[in-house]
Amino acid sequence: MAANPEADSQKPVHWSKQKEETSGYWHLKFLLGLFKIFPVVILRVIAFPVGFFYFLFSARGRNESGRFLRRVARFADDPAAAKKYLSHFGPLKHIISFSLALIEKLQSWGGKFSLSGIYSHDDTSEIVKDLENGKGVFLIASHLGNMELLRALANDKLTGLTRIVPVTAIYDINVSENFSRMLKELNPDSVMEIIGANKIGPDTAVLLEEKIASGGMVTMTGDRTSANSLGKNIMIPFLGDDAPFPSGPFYMAALLNAPVYFIFALRRKDLSIKPEYDMHIHKINISLEDGGTRKERIKYSNDLARTFAALLEKHCIEKPFQWYNFYDFWSEGV
Repeated sequence: MAANPEADSQKPVHWSKQKEETSGYWHLKFLLGLFKIFPVVILRVIAFPVGFFYFLFSARGRNESGRFLRRVARFADDPAAAKKYLSHFGPLKHIISFSLALIEKLQSWGGKFSLSGIYSHDDTSEIVKDLENGKGVFLIASHLGNMELLRALANDKLTGLTRIVPVTAIYDINVSENFSRMLKELNPDSVMEIIGANKIGPDTAVLLEEKIASGGMVTMTGDRTSANSLGKNIMIPFLGDDAPFPSGPFYMAALLNAPVYFIFALRRKDLSIKPEYDMHIHKINISLEDGGTRKERIKYSNDLARTFAALLEKHCIEKPFQWYNFYDFWSEGV
């Protein structure tokens, strides 16, 4: 049977292989240049026309935003909110929110985000207690909100910790090699170490075990799959349909056998010149004693993934304009 070129062209493309415009890296590089020139308040104003430009020229960004907002609208309790999601201006608001988030990421990496604008909730006292007692912790974040604010957890001014907590972040983007250099350029005193997801190998778990044993904080994201392990994804109900979640972060949590927390840092107002964030920290009480057998670790990691997906869904419904996965999230398992 002859191949169908049209069908092939419509096959879902893994997020990591899409154009840079979708990942927003050009967006970030442009804002980084401005970050070096202008005060942050000016950058926040500039983020609005930059987001509008991105909205105009990124058809994929507009389409994927609209697809996601239509899906979330089905779950909105408030008809007025659902109407906003379904509006033609919904994707514009979504993309401008993304522009503002990139400014705040740069502030976070540069150590210039005002910690007075961060309000912690849920199990914050638990993670502070673990860190203060010298325990290492494993955090799983997402691309909802601003995961870079996790650095605030390691800050003694916000949490009252009596020690500096080193952070090891595993990034799941193609440009991670540039991020370490960017981070050092923005903040030479940063205690964050970045490891590219494409660099993960058999020795990574040993390295991360050492980080945890020394009382550090290790973080990964749990809402983007790897192009190299599509067959190992976990299909989980999410916003109405099964969606693929990566098994790697959750299995790593099982291997490290450290206290596990899920973190969601959400802007109180989607579009705000003076941002305030609610940081939701959820301690996971699913236990795995003595490392467990491989079968037990798989079950443990699957349970973690489902718990994470349920919390992510809850927060997505609350703050859909802060979801920054601009691709067809539900097609990644194809």
